[in-house]
Amino acid sequence: MDDKMEELDRLESGLHVVDPEPYLDPEDSQQNSADAKSISSSSGSTSSLGLSQHSAIWYLQRAQKYSSYVFSAFAAMHITNTSLLPLLTQSVHGSESYLLLTRPYYQAPISEPLMIFLPLSTHILSGVAMRILRRNQNAKRFGEAHSEENRAAFLTRFWPHTSGISKLGYMLAPLVTGHMVINRFIPKSMGENVGLGYVSHAFAKHPAVSFAAYTALLSVACWHATWGWAKWLGYTPDQSTEMGAKRELSKKRRWYIINALAATVTGLWMSGSFGVVARGGEALGWVGKQYDQMYRMVPVVGRWM
Repeated sequence: MDDKMEELDRLESGLHVVDPEPYLDPEDSQQNSADAKSISSSSGSTSSLGLSQHSAIWYLQRAQKYSSYVFSAFAAMHITNTSLLPLLTQSVHGSESYLLLTRPYYQAPISEPLMIFLPLSTHILSGVAMRILRRNQNAKRFGEAHSEENRAAFLTRFWPHTSGISKLGYMLAPLVTGHMVINRFIPKSMGENVGLGYVSHAFAKHPAVSFAAYTALLSVACWHATWGWAKWLGYTPDQSTEMGAKRELSKKRRWYIINALAATVTGLWMSGSFGVVARGGEALGWVGKQYDQMYRMVPVVGRWM
């Protein structure tokens, strides 16, 4: 009996109470580790050549972040020209002169690639590259980075969690691409610079398609940009530094504020676009025929326009 009690005591002595630890999502853990690396390296961690030793993800994160700064500057001018000014003037024709004044700033041969195409492609490609790197790091962590199964299941295994901001970004990419093709590349291929009347013509001739396309574009763009800026500013619900019950309250408050701001920006943009530009009417004569020819060049759906 004493031997059994001693054995039981030995077993119990090997048990320890361990404090619970929160589960870290792979994407969040990579974010935290990258931030930790940036902090440690900024305090003086340099190579023999004087170059800071940062991971590839560290550089990709900053490329994605700062490219959004540049594109946001263009977006601010764009929403002013296509929504705020029409809303103030209550006239498509009256807003065209302001559009012509600001167009040289972001459609010049040098400024257009630097303000639009380069930042946009950098923002998208850096996000995709980070997901691939994090996926490969997850595979390496589980010891399957070079296995046959890993190569066979590249599209299905070890991918990090996709945040809501990223999902909106993937939805936005084809919408923005289509918008650029219709409103910039096709007119440019015909040697034309179109204005708000070109958009009004589409709403007059093809209202269902136009309203559906612009509703999707404006909604997704505003929510992605608002939540993205909240992340850069450290204001998303998950970035709250409160503890306990205050943290849950803080997360709810931030969620409502961010979504309210996104809804406000979306409503403001739509009020000018749908309330004024969409009601501008069909272009007549030779100009209207030119617009019809451009819309017929739209890939996939152009044959029905």
